[in-house]
Amino acid sequence: MFALQGQAITSDPLTVATVAVPLLLYFAIMWITAFTVGRRNGLSYAKTATLAFTAAGNNFELAIAVSISIWGVTSQQALAGVIGPLIEVPVPVALVYLSLWLRAQFRVER
Repeated sequence: MFALQGQAITSDPLTVATVAVPLLLYFAIMWITAFTVGRRNGLSYAKTATLAFTAAGNNFELAIAVSISIWGVTSQQALAGVIGPLIEVPVPVALVYLSLWLRAQFRVER
């Protein structure tokens, strides 16, 4: 499916941005909110980080399967399902680095 949607991704950056920007915002808002809630509720770093990544996690595999089965592999819906994992990988990796940086704000756990 990535190969079939490759042309659409490279030829229509506005559509890609229309899908990617809300996904970026979703990940950031959910992760920051959950991390803040965990921290304010006195959770340990490990539990706070787990909460934040669970809240920000998404199930794009299901979205891709539904898009293909309902609208077809070359549809705009399937394109959105392809863009999702392209955002889903680098954003959480960046959030891991942010999480590790924020770890210094927690008491040392033993």
